[in-house]
Amino acid sequence: MKKKFKVEFLEEAFKFLQKIDNNASKKVVYNIEKAQLINDVKLFKKLKSTDIWEFRTLYNKKQYRTLAFWDKRDKQEILVVCTHGFIKKSQKTPPNEIEHAEKLMEAYFK
Repeated sequence: MKKKFKVEFLEEAFKFLQKIDNNASKKVVYNIEKAQLINDVKLFKKLKSTDIWEFRTLYNKKQYRTLAFWDKRDKQEILVVCTHGFIKKSQKTPPNEIEHAEKLMEAYFK
């Protein structure tokens, strides 16, 4: 199967993956790779009223989230940029995490 988009990680996303349990990190990366192949909102979902998306992973009863945005400037290749990650502790994605992703997105495009 051909990947629908390429994924790039910002430094904060790498640090998040290094900080969490090694098996959890592998599962997060596996789900990101799986989301590149199939459309499944259980893996990759747009957050309402924003340009931020989230890669979603459930591992050992913990909700891991890696926030991301689309970079479509290069018409040849569609790129999704992972900004950072966190362990989700409530039903809704915390607004401060979304705001942080939006600031990283703004900095990326400058």
